Amino acid sequence: MKDIRQSLASILFLVGGGLLPATAQQIIPISTKNNALVLQVNADKELNTIYLGKKLANESEYAAIASQYRQGSDYTGIYNSAYTPAGSKNLLEPAIAIIHTDGNTSTDLHYVSHKTSAAGNGISQTEIILKDPAYPVEVHLFVKSYEAQDVIEQWTTISHKEKGNITLNKYASANLYLKGQNDFWLNQHYGDWAAEMKPEEVRLTHGIKTIDSKLGSRTNMFQPSSFMISLHKPATEDEGDVLMGGLEWSGNFRNDFEVDPLNNLRILSGINNFNGAYKLKKDEVFTTPKFWFTLSHEGKTKASHNLHNWAREYKILDGKGDRLTLLNNWEATYFDFDEAKLKTLISDSKKLGVDLFLLDDGWFGNKHPRNADNSSLGDWEENKKKLPNGIASLVKTAKDNQVKFGIWLEPEMVSPASELYEKHPDWVIKEKNRPEYYFRNQLVLDLSNPKVQDFVYSVVDNLFTKNPELAYIKWDCNAVIYNAHSSYLGANQSNLYTDYVKGLYSVLERIRKKYPTVPMMLCSGGGGRVDYGALPYFTEYWPSDNTDPLERIFIQWEYSNFYPALASGNHVTDWGKQSIKYRTDVAMMGKLGFDIVVSHLNENDLKFCQEALKNYGTLNKTIWQGDQYRLQSPWDNDAAAVSYVSKDGSQSVLFTYMVNNRYNTGTLTPIKLKGLEGNTKYKVEEINVYPGKKASFETAEYSGDFLMNVGVNPNATTSNTSVVLKITRK
Repeated sequence: MKDIRQSLASILFLVGGGLLPATAQQIIPISTKNNALVLQVNADKELNTIYLGKKLANESEYAAIASQYRQGSDYTGIYNSAYTPAGSKNLLEPAIAIIHTDGNTSTDLHYVSHKTSAAGNGISQTEIILKDPAYPVEVHLFVKSYEAQDVIEQWTTISHKEKGNITLNKYASANLYLKGQNDFWLNQHYGDWAAEMKPEEVRLTHGIKTIDSKLGSRTNMFQPSSFMISLHKPATEDEGDVLMGGLEWSGNFRNDFEVDPLNNLRILSGINNFNGAYKLKKDEVFTTPKFWFTLSHEGKTKASHNLHNWAREYKILDGKGDRLTLLNNWEATYFDFDEAKLKTLISDSKKLGVDLFLLDDGWFGNKHPRNADNSSLGDWEENKKKLPNGIASLVKTAKDNQVKFGIWLEPEMVSPASELYEKHPDWVIKEKNRPEYYFRNQLVLDLSNPKVQDFVYSVVDNLFTKNPELAYIKWDCNAVIYNAHSSYLGANQSNLYTDYVKGLYSVLERIRKKYPTVPMMLCSGGGGRVDYGALPYFTEYWPSDNTDPLERIFIQWEYSNFYPALASGNHVTDWGKQSIKYRTDVAMMGKLGFDIVVSHLNENDLKFCQEALKNYGTLNKTIWQGDQYRLQSPWDNDAAAVSYVSKDGSQSVLFTYMVNNRYNTGTLTPIKLKGLEGNTKYKVEEINVYPGKKASFETAEYSGDFLMNVGVNPNATTSNTSVVLKITRK
């Protein structure tokens, strides 16, 4: 028996490397540290998914999995295709649907071959070639595994050699298949401007649940593509099987969750095919965006750690590097500023103790001055009245004050009241026969057009050419696409939504090739464009324009399921009624910034902010690169608690915030920490204590065992609404 298993394992190894032709019941296992996705080629050369779950110790046993499940009858049209084609024998939601040049709407995909290659650092990629036996259509299915992080990416390429264009009516990136469970629970998020990332969890019932976006740009405004699926029962932070997934795409997306009559769950994710039938030329290769997912058997925290580690390593620009603290002028001045006022604010940056001054909206436009949000977008030249000496003078002032200088841009947009609109109305996405309809008094430029791509690139390039010491870009995107029509695309209007995003990525690629390390914030009226398709070009994202710290606790809590703290831009502003301490403590749970009038701070407020920035400097590596633990949910408790633990276990920080101010509320019981070393002593001390106030927590030493099993009480109350504890290994 042992010899048979060894022989089978050898065959699987050879087939996995693409060295053998297709055979009946061929197995293609793709694994990470803890999990396996197992595909099977059956006797009819169909590629099916037979397993997604914990990795087996004996790889040869994957071949026995399929026989353990009851299959659907032939007439039900239920089968577990790894990339389901439409119009042949499948009766469920397809992953790919094609209209061929002869008008035929059926597609069939047969396995041809596959190969697996190692990319180093525990990364491997499997490429599987599928072909239609009746038409010259070829699909390559890619599965990339990140072993250490337990993350898998999946995407496809589609090409053909038919005589004319074929039409892709659907072109998903991934087609996951989870065998019959008792229950599947979907945890999704929804929201709107200033109300992002509101969670809701439902049990999936038979049929299809779809989450999608049709906004064109700023596509995550109503709901993001990221989601969680719990198996059997809703997962907690520390218990349960949970799959987190999402699409690496900054345009319209569609996630389908279909529970079939045999209680299997099919997850299809990709570009939304709403008004998106894609005309594909002969020999042109269409590449779908990547779909990512991770599977945890230890609850949501483990899944988040997988994603955070993966994102910092591979998906966020300079994810292992440092970040700049900053002072933004927006809430201090809005559009009402001049050079003298800005130079005073720049000197306030040094006084406060941040690294950078960020000039926000309102610095540009001459024929149409940008004094409100109803003009000037597209006219990216300094307003001569506000800035007679240009941006260069401000960069010099920043340098003289030993801080860096950054600037706001919204280069994808155009105002009807602008010279750009007057010169190039054909560059604007709009219907000729419809009245113009504005979102924030602006329209979207047509990035499917290479000339527009060149223009947008030149906006950034010209700024850096004139001001080589420019150190930061805030890239905004405040409008969605109305009246979607491209003068450039002509008859191929249904390509617009997809080609717009491809054009955006092309511009960002060019910028990063010439300016690879300049920090950039991904902003889109708040969290309208937070996804792992855009983040490789940006060092951080803006979670929400709502900076009320109480609201931000909830918003940042939910984003942390999918994105690490290092990427979350959190600013101290005048939103909300909380103290400067509360506002600063909340903003420290990410990349800290300020958007306040420093000169309006009283002596103690200023002293507190200066000291908090110093404390942040001793903790930021732990917050940015450590493991985050969501300890006490703001949704269910009077006080929320979040901690970060450094990778080497030497340091931790606990943030606790009151979220309920009713009588006699607070941390009445200890908060149990996580991620510490049980037999190690730790010093626990309160930091960020407001000047003149007494610390609510007395410095003490405890073992990691005590801190994790008994816990400590930060003594947060309605009169002591935020407490930060620094925990240091002795």
